[in-house]
Amino acid sequence: MSSGIINVRPDPDQVLVDIADYVLGYRIESSLAYETARNCLIDTLGCGLEALEYPACAKLLGPIVPGTVVPLGARVPGTPFELDPVQAAFSIGAMIRWLDFNDTWLAAEWGHPSDNLGGILATADWLSRNAVAQGEAPLTMRDVLAAMIKAHEIQGCIALENSFNQVGLDHVVLVKVASTAVVSHLLRLTRDQIIDAVSQAWVDGQSLRTYRHAPNAGSRKSWAAGDATSRAVRLALITRAGEMGYPSALTAKRWGFFDVLFKGRPFKFQRAYGSYVMENILFKVAFPAEFHAQTAAECAMALHAQLNAAGKTAEDIARIAIRTHEACIRIIDKQGPLNNPADRDHCIQYIVAVCLLFGRLTADDYEDSAAADPRIDALRAKIFCVEDPGFTTDYHDPEKRSIPNALTLQLSDGSVLPEVVCEYPIGHRRRRAEGIPLLEAKFRRNLARRFSAAQQERILKVSLDQQALEAMPVNEYVDLYVVGSDPVRGRTP
Repeated sequence: MSSGIINVRPDPDQVLVDIADYVLGYRIESSLAYETARNCLIDTLGCGLEALEYPACAKLLGPIVPGTVVPLGARVPGTPFELDPVQAAFSIGAMIRWLDFNDTWLAAEWGHPSDNLGGILATADWLSRNAVAQGEAPLTMRDVLAAMIKAHEIQGCIALENSFNQVGLDHVVLVKVASTAVVSHLLRLTRDQIIDAVSQAWVDGQSLRTYRHAPNAGSRKSWAAGDATSRAVRLALITRAGEMGYPSALTAKRWGFFDVLFKGRPFKFQRAYGSYVMENILFKVAFPAEFHAQTAAECAMALHAQLNAAGKTAEDIARIAIRTHEACIRIIDKQGPLNNPADRDHCIQYIVAVCLLFGRLTADDYEDSAAADPRIDALRAKIFCVEDPGFTTDYHDPEKRSIPNALTLQLSDGSVLPEVVCEYPIGHRRRRAEGIPLLEAKFRRNLARRFSAAQQERILKVSLDQQALEAMPVNEYVDLYVVGSDPVRGRTP
């Protein structure tokens, strides 16, 4: 008997159409969005330069076949590598995400929209080098900033009302989707081709969050976004070559994304695509830590100073209460052994303990050598979290978007220090004026890790000047970051 299947190809899903129409047709008028994108660019590249000091990151970068060089390929900042755009996107994406120090977006879903820079910069650089070789005009850095704004918006707006973590999927699915859309636009794909390419991103197998959570937290969380943004470049390129798409990739009964991976629910949208996400992005300025712990680290640093002023140390602490929001408890409230740096930077107790003990928190504090200090685990055992429903409400409020934490210390003599509360971390839009000078200082520190003083000044001269940066050809800007030595701790002459 016939199954009765009606094999009529449907119109594309509205989600696909909206994304394609946005990347093709939306004109970004917001000067704030472009200015924030420039700050995001330098911060993201700086994070990548710092990550190159860690062999665990550097060993993953470069060509798949050692020694391979792609003429007119994409360059990987801070390294001598010249690669095809897919592999370059992976390398850039992995290094900028490695230390959990780039920007953050918090909503029903979490994520780091600057992860998309891997695919954007690799594709723009590759296209620009080939354009120059053919006597054509290259893309400019304004094109890169526009692509960043739109990638942030796609990833962030979908994340506002749709929780992928609650169905076990990792947020890098949104990196793949957003990168596919904006890279397709950079490649000058047609509207129908962009729809096809984005459909491929939804059809693709999606990453589980296994590697972000106990008991399996591990270093894949540091390269998963690089993998997603590089996969996006691959999908855009095969679509450009003529590969077909799948119009009901999301809504197809039984076989579509909604039914297979999203418990049959369609996406909800809070707002139309514009430039809201970039304008409100969160920067990690002070601490390389999972963002839900940023305000807890600020509180702990303040308490460290209070203890010092009172002539006391962390050894005098009997108990620490963290009043926090639900997302923090779900992701980083963690007891038991911590097995690697990726495990530690997703543990609020570890982060608070280090700040209280040493009055600092750096990427090195997550390494095995630092974690071997028995005082850290001893203090971790005294820390517990409790949800404040009001904090959870404010976290989701689009007018507040706070990331609140409050710490109360009880000392071994029975006394209790006044609770220290921090609702908005220093990288929040509400503290932008305070944060930007620190963000630029962070960029300067990271440049000094890789480049001579003269080269640092050349990079800073264009990077801190909005008009100069926007006008600069992509290939010339990326050339400022090229080194000719070993990618691990290498420096230009």
